[in-house]
Amino acid sequence: MKTRWLALVALIWAASSLPLQGQVGPVVQMDFSNPGLTPAHWTLILHPDGSGHFRSERGNLAESLRTSEVPRMEAPDQDRDIHLSGQFAERVFQTARGHKLFGEECESHAKVAFQGQRKLSYASSEGQGSCEFNYSRDKEIQALSDSLIAVATTILEGARLEMLLQHDRLGLDSEMEYMTEALADRRVQQICAIRGILERLAEDQDVMERVRKRARLLLANAEE
Repeated sequence: MKTRWLALVALIWAASSLPLQGQVGPVVQMDFSNPGLTPAHWTLILHPDGSGHFRSERGNLAESLRTSEVPRMEAPDQDRDIHLSGQFAERVFQTARGHKLFGEECESHAKVAFQGQRKLSYASSEGQGSCEFNYSRDKEIQALSDSLIAVATTILEGARLEMLLQHDRLGLDSEMEYMTEALADRRVQQICAIRGILERLAEDQDVMERVRKRARLLLANAEE
């Protein structure tokens, strides 16, 4: 009886190390940090059904960007629920289970440029694990982290579009052009995560027709 109680306490402690406490079922989390970028840190949490949460912190670089000669409107810190496609979520969890729930060495230790510190974590009743790396020697782990970074980029671009719609509608044209190009080369993925703002742009008669057209094109590529 005492052994079972200790095991239960250990499981609760493991789950509490992830931000979404009290959630039922497995959770995958990715943390990304790079002080040379804005945002400097973000966390993406995902459940098997595609639901999740995204939180970002801009860091000190955001202040220098505001004083640069060509300032770019950056999205504010984000703290929002998200929903990705079930197919994408399934691939994420399959990769986790195929790599010992991330409980293995991921770092390649190769001499490559710093790309940002990445940490993949998994927690559920079946176990837990995590690994940290700048560049992974495992192609599947590297590809997974690249995909999650592309998802984070999508979410941040969606937040930027919301700001431009409110404060700089002319700026929407170049931003939507970037989004269309980035979707083609997979710098952004899971367009379904920003369906709401794209639907608003597609229907807004006060924005450029090019913007509405590109919004409709992006929506046509939004995963279910």
